[in-house]
Amino acid sequence: MTGTGQGPILVINAGSSSIKYALFDDALEVLFSSQINVGTEGVNDHQDALAQILKILTKNGTPISSLSAAAHRVVHGGATLTSPTRISPGVLAQIHACTPLAPLHNPHNIQAIEKIAEIAPDLPQYASFDTAFHSTNPNVATRYAVSNDWHKANIRRFGFHGISYQAMVANFSGKIPTRLLAFHLGNGASICAIQNGKSVATTMGYSPLEGLTMGTRSGSIDAAAVLRMAQQTSPEATLQTLNKKSGLYALSGGISDMQELAEINTPAAKFAIQHFCYWAARHAGSMIAAMQGIDAIAFTGGIGENATKITDSITDLLGWTGVKPSNIHIIPAKEERQIAQNALNNMRDSDAG
Repeated sequence: MTGTGQGPILVINAGSSSIKYALFDDALEVLFSSQINVGTEGVNDHQDALAQILKILTKNGTPISSLSAAAHRVVHGGATLTSPTRISPGVLAQIHACTPLAPLHNPHNIQAIEKIAEIAPDLPQYASFDTAFHSTNPNVATRYAVSNDWHKANIRRFGFHGISYQAMVANFSGKIPTRLLAFHLGNGASICAIQNGKSVATTMGYSPLEGLTMGTRSGSIDAAAVLRMAQQTSPEATLQTLNKKSGLYALSGGISDMQELAEINTPAAKFAIQHFCYWAARHAGSMIAAMQGIDAIAFTGGIGENATKITDSITDLLGWTGVKPSNIHIIPAKEERQIAQNALNNMRDSDAG
């Protein structure tokens, strides 16, 4: 099947501990969505999870043979995969080549792609890349001040949450503001400077570790401090601490969930929330400078959409910008729908060609 309208599009979002999935018709209406957690009974790894998903779809009357396409979120597309694309052997090889840049994410994305190709080799598959939206950042924004050897080794800023920001632009109510300060706030958190609908700067860098205080990630930290701790422990232990045991989790004494922190209201929880908001506002200043001003603010993600006290605190800290409440927007995250839209666009372009 290569055309549109022949069956649903299956969207696969393979994370480190779960696979989210959704079925969309060609009008981009959700037919079914759920997730499978890895490590639950009978689901030992991502291949088990995908097999379970296909069983559930078959049981619900949508076997893989009835699909028109499978569409995947791929975290890292590197410097070359900068737009949604149909997955060919060459594209898959490029995704494999990006694995050193996203060792905690790309392997799971690849597993899902390869498993579906094994089961249904004729089913078209498409990829949307979390890094792609930021490919419009100028070189001055992406280049670290390091040697050419390091730069050639892909030590540069890439940025992430791109599918979320792409969806924000696509689903913005009314005309997109010229200079939009966009926050994706969840367990992972970032800010994007969106000028004329395109990313010109973002807070995440070489990895999703850079930038804001996050649920379990430290955000930006002096490289010398990281090297010191790596020497005292090990690189692996240091990376684990920075990604899994830092951020709100470290500041609060073991809680990474923003809602829980707000409810317990201990001094440590209050400080963790204050830290989160302070650094969100402080990094926002950098994004505003990249756009040479600001016309509106938008929030998305689990915290961005649901934690009013947090978004109010951040906007209060940005009161100096003069942005009026009428220019502060909450945009529901629609990443899976955007991935389906990207695949549908690729399919239509292929048919038109």
